[in-house]
Amino acid sequence: MTVPWRRQGRTEHLVLPGVLTAEQAAETVAGILAVQREDGAIPWFRGHHLDPWDHTEAAMALDAAGEHSAATRAYEWLARHQNEDGSWYAAYHDGEADRPTDRGRETNFCAYLAVGVWHHYLATGDDVFLDRMWPSVHAAIEFVLRLQQPGGQIGWKREAPEDGGAAVDDALLTGSSSVFHALRCALAIAEEREEPQPDWELATGALGHAIRRHPERFLDKSHYSMDWYYPVLGGAVTGDQAKARIDAGWDAFVVPGLGVRCVLPNPWVTGGESCELALALWAVGESDRALEILQSVQHLRAEGGMYWTGYVFEGDRAVWPEELTTWTAGSLLLAVAALGGDEATTAVFGGERLPRGLEPECCR
Repeated sequence: MTVPWRRQGRTEHLVLPGVLTAEQAAETVAGILAVQREDGAIPWFRGHHLDPWDHTEAAMALDAAGEHSAATRAYEWLARHQNEDGSWYAAYHDGEADRPTDRGRETNFCAYLAVGVWHHYLATGDDVFLDRMWPSVHAAIEFVLRLQQPGGQIGWKREAPEDGGAAVDDALLTGSSSVFHALRCALAIAEEREEPQPDWELATGALGHAIRRHPERFLDKSHYSMDWYYPVLGGAVTGDQAKARIDAGWDAFVVPGLGVRCVLPNPWVTGGESCELALALWAVGESDRALEILQSVQHLRAEGGMYWTGYVFEGDRAVWPEELTTWTAGSLLLAVAALGGDEATTAVFGGERLPRGLEPECCR
């Protein structure tokens, strides 16, 4: 595949030994752009569904690659199609807003817009964009916090209207950790706009305390790798505690030379989880191990620059499922951007310019 020199120049900072050359990075960015619809929607792949979290992850990767106009169109898609209660549905067929295929409304999906908007602002300095997206961010965060439980954890979704629309009080550690990250980004946006949100600060502090100190408040999904590293990736667990958490799960989840298991005990490594772990490793100062993880998943790279979702490494070994997802490619580009020192990406995932010290004084 021949990639225009214009785009190659934008991706030179995404070069990482054993992971991406400048040409390969440009090819991967072009792969995501080829999936994006004219209206800005970024489904998993054409003909599959769009979910708001993965759509945002792919948009962030485009910003990391300098494709700011394409990323802007992705965020504008979300702003145009936000529900009246501040949410989005969990899935839309091929990114068609009038064809939702799952009308549940998941809290971490809705909150993640704040991460993408803050990342885009840091990448572009576009105040007009920030002002334009603020109502959508505000409404989304308000929707999410209406599902916060007395213990600080976030109920994971509201049921589809046809199923009664009830709030689900059960909380997921991975989802709540992602929401914690999103809340801090939303607070950073509010501070930048000089519109303080003290209720959000209290909610974020309570959520961080629950993640760090009260695992019993979350459903037990400890056999999923995301529950292992997401408290670190989301910024709720830091420092020595973060390193200890990573070390405790390493042998169980990491398959040397292949990547990270999605779920125990299944012999299945996945690109998205591997790249997210690499981001978490980078955030705690383990760049060498992060690089090793990113190098290990290059067996998932397909012709054309996109990445297979996962690989079964025992028995009838095979790529599975046979799908090349925008969010897998996006997570890899973001991890490479962090290791490469991209300022917006390092600020968002490293915690720079995000509020700290939000835990209630009684709980510190």
